[in-house]
Amino acid sequence: MSEANWYVVHTYSGYENKVKANIDKAIENRHLEEQILEVRVPLQDVVEIKNNVKKTVKKKLFPGYVLINMVMNDDTWYVVRNTRGVTGFVGPGSKPVPLTDEEMKNLGIMDKEIIIDFTEGDSITVTNGAWEGTEGVIQSINFNKQSVTINVDMFGRETPVEISFSDVKKL
Repeated sequence: MSEANWYVVHTYSGYENKVKANIDKAIENRHLEEQILEVRVPLQDVVEIKNNVKKTVKKKLFPGYVLINMVMNDDTWYVVRNTRGVTGFVGPGSKPVPLTDEEMKNLGIMDKEIIIDFTEGDSITVTNGAWEGTEGVIQSINFNKQSVTINVDMFGRETPVEISFSDVKKL
């Protein structure tokens, strides 16, 4: 399989979050989790002062753009390019150009090394969220999404559930 890279996608102004949600849904529907790893709308903290009240709010770092970490192939290109609100990939002509590691570092969103103390097959307990208190065995680990998948019993059936690294503890 080819290597995943970060690409920049241009969107209609104000559609960044809708584009992210639509691409996330397409990933799930088309089972492209291994090819489209992450969709981001980069945000930054901005301090606003209104009526002598200081407030920190999150603002879009690049309005009109979404970052996507994906393996570029015909399927992924088609899904992203044909998402409602997407006007195209950033690059010369119709050829998407991946961001370099240096560009990602300059943006301050280069992936950091993740160290965890569990592996597939380990028993864990969920410490936070909707599944808090649930115990399970790790079926898979997704470092890009910083999550593990465990099976839980729902309506008498084993169902895989994705849980964030920060919400699990090794038993």
